[in-house]
Amino acid sequence: MLKPLFTALLISVALPVSAFAADSYIVDSYHTFPHFSINHLGFSTLQGRFDKTSGTVTLDRAAKTGSVNISIETGSVSTGYVKRDEHLKSPDFFNAAEFPMITYKSTAMHFKGDKPVSVDGNLTIMGVTKPVTLTIDAFNCGTNPMNKKDECGAGASAQIKRSDFGVKYGLPVIGDDVKLVFEIEAIKN
Repeated sequence: MLKPLFTALLISVALPVSAFAADSYIVDSYHTFPHFSINHLGFSTLQGRFDKTSGTVTLDRAAKTGSVNISIETGSVSTGYVKRDEHLKSPDFFNAAEFPMITYKSTAMHFKGDKPVSVDGNLTIMGVTKPVTLTIDAFNCGTNPMNKKDECGAGASAQIKRSDFGVKYGLPVIGDDVKLVFEIEAIKN
């Protein structure tokens, strides 16, 4: 009886402290809106966002590790013009009926001190997955003054070519380079 208990105690002591130090967060969908900008016909920069996002984030600042798993509902795209939004949901662009989700799954998180500065991961759009590194431009954790819950927030960005993901409608007059910005708030689980 004592031998199994002693063995379990030894195993738990032998595990690195960081195995118990990772914090888990649930994406706050009411305060997380990934958005994008793209050149529109050479005249202006079109802005758009996605209104429905979910996911999880884990952080272990002591071990300098973490992960990000984000799902974005493709059909929630919003540019402020209903007719354009319907076109973006069509097979010409995001094909929301066949590919209802855009996902980002991290493969590594890089830190400077105790703050993450970039995330390597795989972005999937229209069933095509490509490696994308997000640069973390802003990061902060603390207690939300409104709901008194522990939260983290971050702003991260990347530049992609939409044609790499099979989104080729309107090239070259509608730009190929797309700036992605992930503004995210996540509540500690």
